[in-house]
Amino acid sequence: MTTAAHKPRILTGDTPTHTGLHLGHYVGSLENRLRLQDQYDCYFLIANVHAFTTLADKPADVRANTIGIVKDWLAVGLDPDRSTFVLQSEIPAIAELTFLFAMLIPFNKVMRNPTLKTEIETKGLGESYPFGFPMYAVGQCADILAFRPDLVPVGEDQQAHIEMCRDVALKFNQMYCGVGNRVEPQDHQKAGGLFPIPQAKVGRVARLVGLDGVNKMSKSLNNAIFLYDDAKTVQKKLNRITTGRQSPTEPGNPDNILMQYVDAFIGAADPARAAEIRRRYAAGDNIGDGHVKAELGEAVNRLLDPMRARRAELDGPRGDDIALSVIRAGIHKANAVAEETLYRAKQAMKLDFGARALASQGYQSRD
Repeated sequence: MTTAAHKPRILTGDTPTHTGLHLGHYVGSLENRLRLQDQYDCYFLIANVHAFTTLADKPADVRANTIGIVKDWLAVGLDPDRSTFVLQSEIPAIAELTFLFAMLIPFNKVMRNPTLKTEIETKGLGESYPFGFPMYAVGQCADILAFRPDLVPVGEDQQAHIEMCRDVALKFNQMYCGVGNRVEPQDHQKAGGLFPIPQAKVGRVARLVGLDGVNKMSKSLNNAIFLYDDAKTVQKKLNRITTGRQSPTEPGNPDNILMQYVDAFIGAADPARAAEIRRRYAAGDNIGDGHVKAELGEAVNRLLDPMRARRAELDGPRGDDIALSVIRAGIHKANAVAEETLYRAKQAMKLDFGARALASQGYQSRD
């Protein structure tokens, strides 16, 4: 078997702004993480510091949400024996790299980031957001580049952040590592660059629309189905979907939210059945929205059943201790990688003035 040291690396993660993850996270990124655990050296990051951009006055919530995300990861099937779980607040190198990378990105470019602008609008932050809110876009670059990954599995809405991260890596390699501006991104490390230029890997469903049919599925917009929702709650939420269709014999829009969910969840297991539903729905062939929602609920609940069972076990008396032990197990390995990155970055920037030992990785700084 290929060892982790020789595997290409992945970094991705989640921000603990809610107690758990939802179906949008699953089809957008979690599915990819599950498939890639054996092919890649995987680092999965919980961005608990970034959660303070909107929850600074609720530290207990951030802590509880952090534990909840770990439980969801374990329930989904992410394996800490095959992947490294990373807690952002325990990796000091990320904060230092954030400050250094902030010198490489024009402020107006950060504020033009479409993902950032959308979050400010959808969360109704107006002009009241803290300086740390736009700063987290730079922090995401540090989250990623601290681990020098080749791929970042994300949903479609996060691609703007990955583009910013690529820009930072390109500029750093050119400014401090002597990489020429005509060198192709995939050749930067061969040309002496510290950082690979990471690529986004979008999930099977690039953007899952929320139950409101307008915005992406989101924890903060009350339009999400969570991975821990029970079967009745799942069906009740699906029944809220509105299409404007009045009759089973009325031809339906084959691209509406209901059909998108049919493709995403019925089609994942039975593409032929999803195609049949879509054909009959578009033709008005005696198939009502209620029937489709019931069949859709069965498909979603089949997907969630094993996750819910594992999550229920983790919500037992020892669940928090298990989650905390998993977090702590990843700290040493994650810090070894991130500290090596920081050391090399400071060398490239002529900031290596003091002694810095990295014995676990075989690196020793100069006296």
